[in-house]
Amino acid sequence: MDHRTKRVAIVGAGTSGVAVCKHLLARGFRPVVFDAGACVGGQWTRTLASTRLQSPHVAYRFSDFPWPEPESVDWYPRHDQVVDYLAAYARHFGVEERVRFRSKVLAAEYVGAPDDAASGWEQWAGNGDAFGDGSGAWRLTVRHGESGTTEAYEFDFLILCIGRFSGVPNIPKFPPDGGPDVFRGRVIHSMDLSDMDDEDAAELLKGKRVVVVGSGKSAFDIAAECAEANGVEQPCTMICRRPRWLMHHTNVWGKVAFAYLFMNRFAELLVRKPGAGVASNLLATLLSPLGWLISTLTEAFYKKEIPMEEHGMAPEYGFARSVSSCLIGMLPEGFYDRVKEGSIVIKRTKTSFTFCEDGLVLDDGAGAGGERVPADLVILATGFRGDQKLRDMFVSPRMKEIVAGSPDTTVPLYRECVHPRIPQMAVVGYAENLINIHACEMMAKWVARLVDGAFRLPSVRRMEESVAEWGRYMRRSSGPEHFRRSCLGAVNIWYNDQLCRDMGCDPRRKKGALAEWFQPYGAVDYADIR
Repeated sequence: MDHRTKRVAIVGAGTSGVAVCKHLLARGFRPVVFDAGACVGGQWTRTLASTRLQSPHVAYRFSDFPWPEPESVDWYPRHDQVVDYLAAYARHFGVEERVRFRSKVLAAEYVGAPDDAASGWEQWAGNGDAFGDGSGAWRLTVRHGESGTTEAYEFDFLILCIGRFSGVPNIPKFPPDGGPDVFRGRVIHSMDLSDMDDEDAAELLKGKRVVVVGSGKSAFDIAAECAEANGVEQPCTMICRRPRWLMHHTNVWGKVAFAYLFMNRFAELLVRKPGAGVASNLLATLLSPLGWLISTLTEAFYKKEIPMEEHGMAPEYGFARSVSSCLIGMLPEGFYDRVKEGSIVIKRTKTSFTFCEDGLVLDDGAGAGGERVPADLVILATGFRGDQKLRDMFVSPRMKEIVAGSPDTTVPLYRECVHPRIPQMAVVGYAENLINIHACEMMAKWVARLVDGAFRLPSVRRMEESVAEWGRYMRRSSGPEHFRRSCLGAVNIWYNDQLCRDMGCDPRRKKGALAEWFQPYGAVDYADIR
């Protein structure tokens, strides 16, 4: 079978979408990319004016495409610089000409085989090949333009690069007479603010009593923008339930780079890894005191440097768990200076909050009415429902049911890319990492080789066993609240080792034993895998 004559569709032209397209083009395919936006960049094209990259630009890069000269880009690049970098990558490798912009995929339907045929498989798609036996196809319903024509297309393989932090906002549930409908002001989600033009967003915030609900990076960024717009005359209130670890820079104790502590092979020796075997897990158990010491010293440094305890914002979980669950970010510059001056007011709530006519009521955890917080505008920085976004892609009720798993399981993707029971389809960029672009590119390389027939998938039973094993690891390492984030943060090298072996590549990428064990791993180490 000449795989290169097959029709391949990619949904999304963000970081993962352009990477997948680039690697398919390099292997002779002519994929079609559908994206609802007007340019490549995905979520980076719809963000706050002040948003910056969470990693230094030297770490956040594709393996074979460096950033421009250092003097032309910030150390932590602005969002527009990230978009420019992704656009340059897309132009350089011919990706841009394969993208159909302003084309929103409304639905995906697998046709040509019974909906329940996969239940009896021993091999994925019947034979373990990317295209199965050739009898099935994916029918995509695509709307071109905001209110334009709707057309149907058929493809032999579908790759979803839709991300999980956009599209479907997570809106908290409220009791009767306690929701946004009783509030006289305006309630929006952080997504709505990010979708606005910078001038419109600034105008919305100006001169209002703004309350930001959330404890993630977007909540901090929005609060900082409100403080910049209104100052101490109209302080922004930030409602936080569970603080996260946010750093002011990535050097610990002034000299040791964060990556040397958590992003090399030696660091992964201290972690019980999925599928690692008895000896490896025993060694990780024996070395666990060292892991605890590194985590504790890291926590102590950031607590010393950042007045998080003074303002009741010290996380309740350790730094190592934040690495395992990808709950680390960078503080907006001068954030706690704004708290100290009074332009940001932080309020903690033990459980939840409700709306009233003129603002919010915080639950004090004692069953009585809590503190009232007046507001004109409430911004819910409460995250996204990535699972629902994934489900909404499909027509088939069965695929909607199985694709994202259940509240008690991780998203059931083998190698974080392929569902064992959904044929001729891959998902790239759904799992997280501390540097997402690196994980996306490795997944893109793996999927491109799978589609090109370089290897076949193992039996469905073996894939489901692997999915379950990784799910148990993520529940153990991330905790019951965050395991569905499918974070690779603490085992990223181990994960890449498995991808390398599947692709027939040597997983050891460094020169010399010391470098192999103690130098951080990054995208450039995998540049020769094409």
